[in-house]
Amino acid sequence: MSAGPGRAAHGALAAALLAAGCAVGPNYHRPPLSPTAAYGALAVSPPERAPGAPTLVSGEDIPAQWWRVYHCAELDALVAQALANNPTVEAAKAALRVAREQVKAQKGAYFPTVAASLQPSHQQFARDLSSQTASGVSVYDLTTTQVTVTYTPDVFGANRRAVETLVAQADQQRLELEAARLTLASNVVVAAIQDAQYRAQIVETLAIIADQRATLASFERQAELGQASRADIAAQRALLAQVEATLPPLEKQQRVNRDLLAALVGRTPGEGPATEFAFSALTLPDQLPLSLPARLVEQRPDVRIAEEQLHAASAQVGVAVAARLPNIQIEGAAGGAALALYPMFGRTENFWSLTGTLTQPIFAGGTLLHRQKAAEAAYGQAAAQYRATVVGAFQNTADVLHALWTDADAQRASETAAAAAHASLEIARRQFALGDLSRLAVLSAEQADAQARVALVQAKANRYADVAALFQALGGGWWNAPAAYSGGSAAPDAKKGRGD
Repeated sequence: MSAGPGRAAHGALAAALLAAGCAVGPNYHRPPLSPTAAYGALAVSPPERAPGAPTLVSGEDIPAQWWRVYHCAELDALVAQALANNPTVEAAKAALRVAREQVKAQKGAYFPTVAASLQPSHQQFARDLSSQTASGVSVYDLTTTQVTVTYTPDVFGANRRAVETLVAQADQQRLELEAARLTLASNVVVAAIQDAQYRAQIVETLAIIADQRATLASFERQAELGQASRADIAAQRALLAQVEATLPPLEKQQRVNRDLLAALVGRTPGEGPATEFAFSALTLPDQLPLSLPARLVEQRPDVRIAEEQLHAASAQVGVAVAARLPNIQIEGAAGGAALALYPMFGRTENFWSLTGTLTQPIFAGGTLLHRQKAAEAAYGQAAAQYRATVVGAFQNTADVLHALWTDADAQRASETAAAAAHASLEIARRQFALGDLSRLAVLSAEQADAQARVALVQAKANRYADVAALFQALGGGWWNAPAAYSGGSAAPDAKKGRGD
């Protein structure tokens, strides 16, 4: 009796489901970016830009080795050394290898499992019982050999969603590695800038101390001639002590920062780099890149990490849904049993079996249902965290842009203040020599000059550091690194929508 067309169609459909399966649960797509997302007009183009401020080039790509914009060979070498030796980066590489191996392990569930067994035994039946052997002996040897093949068709895509989860987690680890490299490079650059800053501040402070000591010696000579009082000398000594008190904290900060540089390159403080940095060895770029808003979410590692967490949460919903649906398992076994301590194969010794099992969960106390609801709630949580990360990325980038403009204003103002303070001090000293100005006014002018010189060094350091902050805010150009360096990183826009 032949099967009708309906049965044939159903059979073909069942065969197709067994062969290919379908993945239940939501198919992942990157959440769309708001069309009005922007950094803000004041951040991109302030009404009045200070002279010397960099020009932003909208849409320009970012080089992988962005720190080369400072044109400092010593800095380039130090960053390369840190990227090669830092243990945090090595740990991130190992975590990536673990994640990729887990993906390969889960993909093994697509295929049948095959196992072979060999079981020799020496047995004796109780004499009160009848023997199971044809000869009726109670003591005998039995060797069983068997090959078992088990296959679970991925009918509803439970394994596909599990693989999708692990792939997303592996991509997250890859981006964690890129984030570790970006953070490390930024920290090295900022530490080098701070090294230059502390050295410049120490030089300025030592110069101020020498100047104050010369002034004190002048007061002491004038006191011997009766032209300066003991109060004037005491005031000058107090000012000198105040300036000298600022030197030890600077030396401490400089030494601590040198220890940080050693740690960043994977060394102990005693093995730290010998390179010393100065502002004269660093240059500020005239132009800086500014990624378009739509590219920012594709470039920043933290945003991409949040996206991969969202993708993994989406796939876990499918895993939870599939757990509530029927499951099919096919198992086949073939082997032989011989009355000997060694395997024998013949028509009478061989056996085989083929079993199919269909399992449908019926009642589990609500466990499977609530696991699905928990997975859906986790997906909603990951979606909210992704949106928060995107908002934070735009805020961070806008903050850095604001800082770039104010840095230029601050340095110009500091240069003006330093020049004015120095000129005021020179005038005060000449007037004091002519007897037209009090010693207290000279001391005040000296203090203002010292503060202005140190503030100018700080303003310069802020400008250099905020350039590094901009490159970090824009993602650092990891997508332009060679595949061997980046661990096979894909371009930032290569995975806009994924899922079956």
